[in-house]
Amino acid sequence: MIAPHTAAFWRATLALCLGSFMVFANLYVTQPLLPMIAEQFGVSALQSSVSFTISTFTLGISLLFYGPLSDAIGRKGIMLLTMMGITLTTTCLAFAGDYQSLLILRAAQGLFLAGLPAIAVAYMSDEFNADALMIAVGIYISGNSLGGIGGRLLGGFLGENFGLIGTFEIMALLSLSLTLAFAWLLPASKGFLPKPLRPKSMLHQLAAHLANKRLLLSYLIGGLSFFIFVNQYSFITFVLKDSPYSLSAQFIGLLFLTYLSGTYASAISGKLGKRYSQPVCMMAGTVIIMLGSAVTLVPSMYAIILGLLINAFGFFLTHSTASSWVSLNAKSGKASASSLYLTFYYLGASTGGIYLNMFWQRAHWAGVVLGSWLMLLVILALGYRLRRLHGISQQTSL
Repeated sequence: MIAPHTAAFWRATLALCLGSFMVFANLYVTQPLLPMIAEQFGVSALQSSVSFTISTFTLGISLLFYGPLSDAIGRKGIMLLTMMGITLTTTCLAFAGDYQSLLILRAAQGLFLAGLPAIAVAYMSDEFNADALMIAVGIYISGNSLGGIGGRLLGGFLGENFGLIGTFEIMALLSLSLTLAFAWLLPASKGFLPKPLRPKSMLHQLAAHLANKRLLLSYLIGGLSFFIFVNQYSFITFVLKDSPYSLSAQFIGLLFLTYLSGTYASAISGKLGKRYSQPVCMMAGTVIIMLGSAVTLVPSMYAIILGLLINAFGFFLTHSTASSWVSLNAKSGKASASSLYLTFYYLGASTGGIYLNMFWQRAHWAGVVLGSWLMLLVILALGYRLRRLHGISQQTSL
Protein backbone atom coordinates (compact mmCIF):
# COMPACT_ATOMS: atom_id res chain seq x y z
CA MET A 1 0.00 0.00 0.00
CA ILE A 2 1.26 3.48 -0.88
CA ALA A 3 2.20 5.50 2.21
CA PRO A 4 1.81 9.29 2.59
CA HIS A 5 4.39 11.62 1.05
CA THR A 6 6.35 8.92 -0.82
CA ALA A 7 7.38 9.31 -4.47
CA ALA A 8 4.63 6.90 -5.54
CA PHE A 9 2.10 8.88 -3.50
CA TRP A 10 2.94 12.15 -5.23
CA ARG A 11 3.13 10.62 -8.71
CA ALA A 12 -0.29 8.97 -8.42
CA THR A 13 -1.87 11.99 -6.74
CA LEU A 14 -0.48 14.36 -9.38
CA ALA A 15 -1.80 12.17 -12.19
CA LEU A 16 -5.29 12.03 -10.67
CA CYS A 17 -5.25 15.78 -10.03
CA LEU A 18 -4.30 16.49 -13.66
CA GLY A 19 -7.02 14.14 -14.87
CA SER A 20 -9.48 15.74 -12.49
CA PHE A 21 -8.50 19.21 -13.73
CA MET A 22 -9.11 18.12 -17.33
CA VAL A 23 -12.52 16.60 -16.55
CA PHE A 24 -13.88 19.53 -14.58
CA ALA A 25 -12.42 22.19 -16.85
CA ASN A 26 -14.40 20.65 -19.72
CA LEU A 27 -17.52 20.32 -17.57
CA TYR A 28 -17.55 23.94 -16.38
CA VAL A 29 -16.16 25.75 -19.42
CA THR A 30 -19.64 26.84 -20.57
CA GLN A 31 -20.78 28.29 -17.22
CA PRO A 32 -19.30 31.81 -17.57
CA LEU A 33 -20.52 31.80 -21.19
CA LEU A 34 -24.21 31.31 -20.31
CA PRO A 35 -25.19 34.94 -21.07
CA MET A 36 -23.24 34.73 -24.36
CA ILE A 37 -24.89 31.40 -25.25
CA ALA A 38 -28.34 32.82 -24.43
CA GLU A 39 -27.72 35.80 -26.70
CA GLN A 40 -26.09 33.88 -29.56
CA PHE A 41 -28.74 31.15 -29.76
CA GLY A 42 -31.72 33.28 -28.68
CA VAL A 43 -32.67 31.25 -25.59
CA SER A 44 -33.64 32.20 -22.02
CA ALA A 45 -31.36 32.17 -18.95
CA LEU A 46 -32.80 28.85 -17.78
CA GLN A 47 -32.54 27.32 -21.27
CA SER A 48 -28.93 28.44 -21.69
CA SER A 49 -28.04 26.85 -18.36
CA VAL A 50 -29.07 23.48 -19.83
CA SER A 51 -25.79 23.50 -21.79
CA PHE A 52 -24.16 23.01 -18.39
CA THR A 53 -26.75 20.95 -16.51
CA ILE A 54 -27.31 18.40 -19.28
CA SER A 55 -23.68 17.33 -18.92
CA THR A 56 -24.00 17.01 -15.15
CA PHE A 57 -27.18 14.96 -15.63
CA THR A 58 -25.67 12.38 -18.02
CA LEU A 59 -22.50 12.38 -15.93
CA GLY A 60 -24.50 11.58 -12.80
CA ILE A 61 -26.44 8.73 -14.41
CA SER A 62 -23.42 7.08 -16.03
CA LEU A 63 -21.45 7.16 -12.76
CA LEU A 64 -23.53 4.19 -11.62
CA PHE A 65 -22.06 2.00 -14.35
CA TYR A 66 -18.37 2.94 -14.31
CA GLY A 67 -17.83 1.98 -10.67
CA PRO A 68 -19.03 -1.65 -10.97
CA LEU A 69 -17.37 -1.97 -14.39
CA SER A 70 -14.04 -0.89 -12.91
CA ASP A 71 -14.51 -3.38 -10.05
CA ALA A 72 -14.54 -6.10 -12.73
CA ILE A 73 -11.97 -5.00 -15.32
CA GLY A 74 -9.70 -2.46 -13.61
CA ARG A 75 -9.34 1.26 -13.02
CA LYS A 76 -6.62 2.93 -15.11
CA GLY A 77 -7.76 1.75 -18.56
CA ILE A 78 -11.32 3.02 -18.11
CA MET A 79 -10.13 6.38 -16.84
CA LEU A 80 -7.80 6.77 -19.81
CA LEU A 81 -10.40 5.76 -22.43
CA THR A 82 -12.99 8.15 -21.06
CA MET A 83 -10.48 11.01 -21.06
CA MET A 84 -9.91 10.31 -24.75
CA GLY A 85 -13.69 10.45 -25.25
CA ILE A 86 -13.81 13.88 -23.58
CA THR A 87 -11.13 15.15 -25.94
CA LEU A 88 -13.06 13.86 -28.96
CA THR A 89 -16.40 15.41 -27.95
CA THR A 90 -14.76 18.74 -27.10
CA THR A 91 -13.31 18.75 -30.62
CA CYS A 92 -16.77 18.08 -32.08
CA LEU A 93 -18.31 20.93 -30.03
CA ALA A 94 -16.27 23.37 -32.12
CA PHE A 95 -18.39 22.33 -35.14
CA ALA A 96 -21.83 22.57 -33.45
CA GLY A 97 -23.92 24.79 -35.72
CA ASP A 98 -27.05 25.18 -33.59
CA TYR A 99 -28.13 24.96 -29.97
CA GLN A 100 -29.67 21.50 -30.32
CA SER A 101 -26.38 20.09 -31.65
CA LEU A 102 -24.53 21.76 -28.78
CA LEU A 103 -26.85 20.12 -26.26
CA ILE A 104 -26.55 16.66 -27.85
CA LEU A 105 -22.75 16.84 -27.77
CA ARG A 106 -22.70 18.14 -24.20
CA ALA A 107 -24.98 15.27 -23.18
CA ALA A 108 -22.65 12.78 -24.87
CA GLN A 109 -19.66 14.42 -23.23
CA GLY A 110 -21.22 13.90 -19.81
CA LEU A 111 -21.09 10.14 -20.41
CA PHE A 112 -17.30 10.35 -20.74
CA LEU A 113 -16.83 12.94 -17.99
CA ALA A 114 -18.08 10.38 -15.46
CA GLY A 115 -15.25 7.89 -15.98
CA LEU A 116 -12.48 9.38 -13.87
CA PRO A 117 -14.62 10.78 -11.00
CA ALA A 118 -16.37 7.42 -10.62
CA ILE A 119 -13.14 5.49 -10.28
CA ALA A 120 -10.43 7.80 -8.90
CA VAL A 121 -11.26 7.41 -5.20
CA ALA A 122 -11.65 3.65 -5.66
CA TYR A 123 -8.19 3.55 -7.28
CA MET A 124 -6.81 5.37 -4.25
CA SER A 125 -8.64 2.98 -1.90
CA ASP A 126 -6.94 0.05 -3.68
CA GLU A 127 -3.45 1.52 -3.69
CA PHE A 128 -3.14 3.85 -0.65
CA ASN A 129 -3.14 3.01 3.05
CA ALA A 130 -5.77 4.65 5.31
CA ASP A 131 -3.65 7.68 6.27
CA ALA A 132 -2.58 8.29 2.68
CA LEU A 133 -6.17 7.92 1.48
CA MET A 134 -7.56 10.71 3.67
CA ILE A 135 -4.79 13.07 2.56
CA ALA A 136 -4.98 12.08 -1.11
CA VAL A 137 -8.76 12.47 -1.33
CA GLY A 138 -8.51 16.02 -0.01
CA ILE A 139 -5.75 16.88 -2.50
CA TYR A 140 -7.64 15.18 -5.34
CA ILE A 141 -10.83 17.15 -4.61
CA SER A 142 -8.76 20.32 -4.53
CA GLY A 143 -7.82 19.32 -8.10
CA ASN A 144 -11.55 19.16 -8.84
CA SER A 145 -11.96 22.72 -7.62
CA LEU A 146 -8.93 23.88 -9.63
CA GLY A 147 -10.49 22.27 -12.70
CA GLY A 148 -13.72 24.12 -11.99
CA ILE A 149 -11.81 27.38 -11.63
CA GLY A 150 -9.65 26.72 -14.68
CA GLY A 151 -12.56 25.78 -16.92
CA ARG A 152 -14.51 28.88 -15.98
CA LEU A 153 -11.50 31.18 -16.32
CA LEU A 154 -10.67 29.68 -19.70
CA GLY A 155 -14.31 29.86 -20.77
CA GLY A 156 -14.57 33.54 -19.89
CA PHE A 157 -11.21 34.54 -21.39
CA LEU A 158 -11.37 32.38 -24.53
CA GLY A 159 -15.05 33.13 -25.17
CA GLU A 160 -14.43 36.88 -24.98
CA ASN A 161 -11.41 36.74 -27.32
CA PHE A 162 -12.03 33.74 -29.61
CA GLY A 163 -15.76 33.01 -29.44
CA LEU A 164 -17.37 29.65 -28.77
CA ILE A 165 -15.60 27.82 -31.60
CA GLY A 166 -12.14 28.97 -30.55
CA THR A 167 -12.90 28.11 -26.94
CA PHE A 168 -13.69 24.48 -27.76
CA GLU A 169 -10.72 24.13 -30.13
CA ILE A 170 -8.25 25.29 -27.50
CA MET A 171 -9.92 23.15 -24.82
CA ALA A 172 -9.52 20.10 -27.08
CA LEU A 173 -5.76 20.68 -27.39
CA LEU A 174 -5.42 21.16 -23.63
CA SER A 175 -7.43 17.99 -22.99
CA LEU A 176 -5.19 15.94 -25.27
CA SER A 177 -2.04 17.17 -23.49
CA LEU A 178 -3.43 16.34 -20.05
CA THR A 179 -4.59 12.90 -21.18
CA LEU A 180 -1.07 12.04 -22.34
CA ALA A 181 0.42 13.28 -19.04
CA PHE A 182 -2.10 11.21 -17.07
CA ALA A 183 -1.24 8.04 -19.03
CA TRP A 184 2.47 8.50 -18.30
CA LEU A 185 2.26 9.46 -14.61
CA LEU A 186 -0.36 7.14 -13.10
CA PRO A 187 1.16 3.89 -11.78
CA ALA A 188 -0.45 0.62 -12.82
CA SER A 189 -2.73 -0.90 -10.19
CA LYS A 190 -1.07 -3.32 -7.75
CA GLY A 191 -3.72 -3.63 -5.06
CA PHE A 192 -6.67 -4.16 -7.42
CA LEU A 193 -8.55 -7.45 -7.07
CA PRO A 194 -11.03 -8.05 -9.93
CA LYS A 195 -14.57 -9.17 -9.23
CA PRO A 196 -16.95 -10.78 -11.74
CA LEU A 197 -19.37 -8.33 -13.36
CA ARG A 198 -22.81 -9.43 -12.21
CA PRO A 199 -25.63 -6.90 -12.90
CA LYS A 200 -27.93 -8.46 -10.32
CA SER A 201 -25.19 -8.33 -7.71
CA MET A 202 -24.51 -4.73 -8.69
CA LEU A 203 -28.15 -3.78 -8.05
CA HIS A 204 -28.10 -5.57 -4.69
CA GLN A 205 -24.92 -3.72 -3.78
CA LEU A 206 -26.42 -0.34 -4.70
CA ALA A 207 -29.51 -1.20 -2.65
CA ALA A 208 -27.27 -2.11 0.29
CA HIS A 209 -25.50 1.26 0.05
CA LEU A 210 -28.85 3.07 0.04
CA ALA A 211 -30.02 1.03 3.03
CA ASN A 212 -26.92 2.09 4.97
CA LYS A 213 -28.06 5.23 6.81
CA ARG A 214 -24.49 6.43 7.29
CA LEU A 215 -23.98 6.40 3.53
CA LEU A 216 -27.45 7.61 2.51
CA LEU A 217 -27.23 10.70 4.71
CA SER A 218 -23.84 11.60 3.25
CA TYR A 219 -25.24 11.11 -0.28
CA LEU A 220 -28.07 13.54 0.49
CA ILE A 221 -25.73 16.05 2.12
CA GLY A 222 -23.34 16.06 -0.84
CA GLY A 223 -26.07 16.11 -3.49
CA LEU A 224 -28.19 18.85 -1.91
CA SER A 225 -25.12 20.98 -1.13
CA PHE A 226 -24.10 20.93 -4.80
CA PHE A 227 -27.78 21.42 -5.74
CA ILE A 228 -27.47 24.89 -4.18
CA PHE A 229 -23.82 25.83 -4.54
CA VAL A 230 -23.13 25.33 -8.24
CA ASN A 231 -26.45 26.77 -9.41
CA GLN A 232 -25.93 29.93 -7.38
CA TYR A 233 -22.98 30.60 -9.68
CA SER A 234 -25.15 30.18 -12.78
CA PHE A 235 -27.64 32.80 -11.61
CA ILE A 236 -25.01 35.24 -10.32
CA THR A 237 -23.56 35.43 -13.86
CA PHE A 238 -26.80 37.10 -15.01
CA VAL A 239 -26.74 39.47 -12.01
CA LEU A 240 -23.23 40.58 -12.90
CA LYS A 241 -23.93 40.94 -16.63
CA ASP A 242 -26.74 43.43 -15.96
CA SER A 243 -26.41 46.92 -14.47
CA PRO A 244 -24.98 48.25 -12.25
CA TYR A 245 -22.10 45.79 -12.79
CA SER A 246 -22.28 45.18 -16.58
CA LEU A 247 -19.38 42.71 -16.60
CA SER A 248 -18.13 40.98 -19.76
CA ALA A 249 -17.73 37.20 -20.02
CA GLN A 250 -14.00 37.55 -19.35
CA PHE A 251 -14.55 39.33 -16.03
CA ILE A 252 -17.41 37.01 -15.08
CA GLY A 253 -14.96 34.14 -15.58
CA LEU A 254 -12.54 35.78 -13.14
CA LEU A 255 -15.26 35.64 -10.51
CA PHE A 256 -14.72 31.90 -10.28
CA LEU A 257 -11.32 32.50 -8.70
CA THR A 258 -13.39 32.50 -5.53
CA TYR A 259 -13.17 28.70 -5.80
CA LEU A 260 -9.60 29.00 -4.52
CA SER A 261 -10.89 29.18 -0.97
CA GLY A 262 -12.57 25.83 -1.68
CA THR A 263 -9.27 24.42 -2.87
CA TYR A 264 -7.76 25.30 0.49
CA ALA A 265 -10.76 23.85 2.36
CA SER A 266 -10.42 20.56 0.48
CA ALA A 267 -6.72 20.33 1.22
CA ILE A 268 -7.23 20.72 5.00
CA SER A 269 -10.47 18.71 5.24
CA GLY A 270 -8.64 15.50 6.19
CA LYS A 271 -6.94 17.12 9.19
CA LEU A 272 -10.16 18.82 10.29
CA GLY A 273 -12.09 15.56 9.93
CA LYS A 274 -9.64 13.78 12.22
CA ARG A 275 -9.77 16.54 14.82
CA TYR A 276 -13.48 17.35 14.95
CA SER A 277 -15.15 14.34 13.24
CA GLN A 278 -16.37 14.38 9.66
CA PRO A 279 -20.11 14.92 10.40
CA VAL A 280 -19.21 18.04 12.41
CA CYS A 281 -17.18 19.32 9.44
CA MET A 282 -20.17 18.76 7.12
CA MET A 283 -22.42 20.76 9.45
CA ALA A 284 -19.82 23.52 9.80
CA GLY A 285 -19.47 23.72 6.02
CA THR A 286 -23.24 24.10 5.64
CA VAL A 287 -23.38 26.95 8.18
CA ILE A 288 -20.52 28.66 6.36
CA ILE A 289 -22.46 28.49 3.05
CA MET A 290 -25.48 30.07 4.77
CA LEU A 291 -23.26 32.91 5.98
CA GLY A 292 -21.68 33.47 2.57
CA SER A 293 -25.05 33.48 0.80
CA ALA A 294 -26.30 36.18 3.18
CA VAL A 295 -23.20 38.33 2.52
CA THR A 296 -23.92 38.34 -1.26
CA LEU A 297 -27.14 40.28 -0.57
CA VAL A 298 -25.11 43.41 0.15
CA PRO A 299 -25.30 45.47 -3.10
CA SER A 300 -21.55 45.68 -3.67
CA MET A 301 -19.15 43.83 -5.95
CA TYR A 302 -16.76 43.40 -3.02
CA ALA A 303 -19.50 41.88 -0.88
CA ILE A 304 -20.49 39.46 -3.65
CA ILE A 305 -16.88 38.33 -4.07
CA LEU A 306 -16.47 37.91 -0.29
CA GLY A 307 -19.72 35.97 -0.06
CA LEU A 308 -18.69 33.61 -2.85
CA LEU A 309 -15.28 33.06 -1.24
CA ILE A 310 -17.04 32.09 1.99
CA ASN A 311 -19.47 29.84 0.09
CA ALA A 312 -16.69 28.00 -1.74
CA PHE A 313 -14.80 27.31 1.49
CA GLY A 314 -17.94 25.97 3.17
CA PHE A 315 -19.06 23.87 0.24
CA PHE A 316 -15.74 22.16 -0.40
CA LEU A 317 -15.28 21.46 3.29
CA THR A 318 -18.65 19.70 3.23
CA HIS A 319 -18.03 17.90 -0.06
CA SER A 320 -14.50 16.72 0.76
CA THR A 321 -15.47 15.28 4.13
CA ALA A 322 -18.65 13.67 2.74
CA SER A 323 -16.72 12.03 -0.10
CA SER A 324 -14.03 10.72 2.24
CA TRP A 325 -16.74 9.54 4.69
CA VAL A 326 -18.31 7.38 1.96
CA SER A 327 -15.02 5.71 1.10
CA LEU A 328 -14.22 5.00 4.75
CA ASN A 329 -17.70 3.75 5.68
CA ALA A 330 -18.57 1.57 2.67
CA LYS A 331 -18.41 -2.02 3.92
CA SER A 332 -17.87 -3.41 0.41
CA GLY A 333 -17.96 -2.21 -3.18
CA LYS A 334 -16.11 1.04 -2.51
CA ALA A 335 -16.20 2.05 -6.18
CA SER A 336 -19.96 1.64 -6.43
CA ALA A 337 -20.40 3.47 -3.10
CA SER A 338 -18.33 6.40 -4.37
CA SER A 339 -20.16 6.34 -7.71
CA LEU A 340 -23.51 6.48 -5.96
CA TYR A 341 -22.34 9.48 -3.94
CA LEU A 342 -21.32 11.26 -7.12
CA THR A 343 -24.62 10.33 -8.79
CA PHE A 344 -26.48 12.17 -6.03
CA TYR A 345 -23.92 14.97 -6.32
CA TYR A 346 -24.32 15.60 -10.05
CA LEU A 347 -28.06 14.96 -10.17
CA GLY A 348 -28.22 17.68 -7.54
CA ALA A 349 -26.30 20.00 -9.87
CA SER A 350 -28.58 19.22 -12.82
CA THR A 351 -31.83 19.84 -10.91
CA GLY A 352 -30.92 22.70 -8.57
CA GLY A 353 -31.33 25.27 -11.32
CA ILE A 354 -35.01 24.37 -11.72
CA TYR A 355 -35.58 24.79 -7.98
CA LEU A 356 -33.70 28.11 -7.70
CA ASN A 357 -35.29 29.45 -10.92
CA MET A 358 -38.68 29.51 -9.13
CA PHE A 359 -37.20 31.93 -6.58
CA TRP A 360 -35.29 33.85 -9.28
CA GLN A 361 -38.49 34.50 -11.24
CA ARG A 362 -40.18 36.01 -8.16
CA ALA A 363 -37.39 37.97 -6.48
CA HIS A 364 -34.20 37.61 -8.58
CA TRP A 365 -31.03 37.22 -6.51
CA ALA A 366 -32.71 37.82 -3.14
CA GLY A 367 -35.09 35.00 -4.03
CA VAL A 368 -32.16 32.72 -4.91
CA VAL A 369 -30.61 33.35 -1.49
CA LEU A 370 -33.92 32.66 0.24
CA GLY A 371 -34.33 29.38 -1.66
CA SER A 372 -30.74 28.48 -0.80
CA TRP A 373 -31.27 29.06 2.92
CA LEU A 374 -34.39 26.88 2.99
CA MET A 375 -32.48 23.95 1.46
CA LEU A 376 -29.37 24.54 3.57
CA LEU A 377 -31.46 24.23 6.73
CA VAL A 378 -32.55 20.79 5.48
CA ILE A 379 -28.89 19.85 4.87
CA LEU A 380 -27.94 21.03 8.36
CA ALA A 381 -30.62 18.76 9.85
CA LEU A 382 -29.23 15.82 7.84
CA GLY A 383 -25.74 16.56 9.14
CA TYR A 384 -27.02 16.62 12.70
CA ARG A 385 -28.64 13.21 12.17
CA LEU A 386 -25.38 11.81 10.78
CA ARG A 387 -23.48 13.19 13.77
CA ARG A 388 -25.86 11.40 16.14
CA LEU A 389 -25.42 8.11 14.24
CA HIS A 390 -21.65 8.55 14.36
CA GLY A 391 -21.76 9.15 18.11
CA ILE A 392 -23.92 6.07 18.69
CA SER A 393 -21.56 3.85 16.66
CA GLN A 394 -18.55 5.13 18.61
CA GLN A 395 -20.25 4.35 21.91
CA THR A 396 -21.18 0.87 20.66
CA SER A 397 -17.58 0.13 19.62
CA LEU A 398 -16.40 1.11 23.10
